[in-house]
Amino acid sequence: MDVEPLPQSGINRILGLMELLHQRGGKEDIYKLGRELNYELGDLLLVIKGGEMLGFLDTPSGDVTLERLGEEMLKGNSNVKKQLFKEQLKKLRIFQHFTRLLEQAEEKRLEKDAILEELARILPQEQPQHIFKTLVNWSRYAELFGYNPDREELYLDQV
Repeated sequence: MDVEPLPQSGINRILGLMELLHQRGGKEDIYKLGRELNYELGDLLLVIKGGEMLGFLDTPSGDVTLERLGEEMLKGNSNVKKQLFKEQLKKLRIFQHFTRLLEQAEEKRLEKDAILEELARILPQEQPQHIFKTLVNWSRYAELFGYNPDREELYLDQV
């Protein structure tokens, strides 16, 4: 299965970078941004990778640019932002895969351990805990999946 791993990047960091790029005309040098934000280059690249996967950012020749969809995201209210985010998540194979698994699961729920095992199977070179954290973070924000930390279960969000 050809699934791209999710970068360790929270939504707030992605949105914050998008806001900053918007204020600067939609484009900035990656290295300059890293210095100004006091981000390690690796950390900044994870944020950028998240924005790229979602279609909000692009990285032509050493710069990071805000895409048209990123501009739309910034203009919307919180409901519009969540809906756009959800639409973009549905395009990513990893979310398609777990949506199918949840739809097939009894009570439309999967335990954390089962998800970690599946992540290790489909992304053997990655650290499942890191991918899991981003999967839960992004899907909860978009109201695609819910997560019950007490029961350690991921479930389909009924919106």
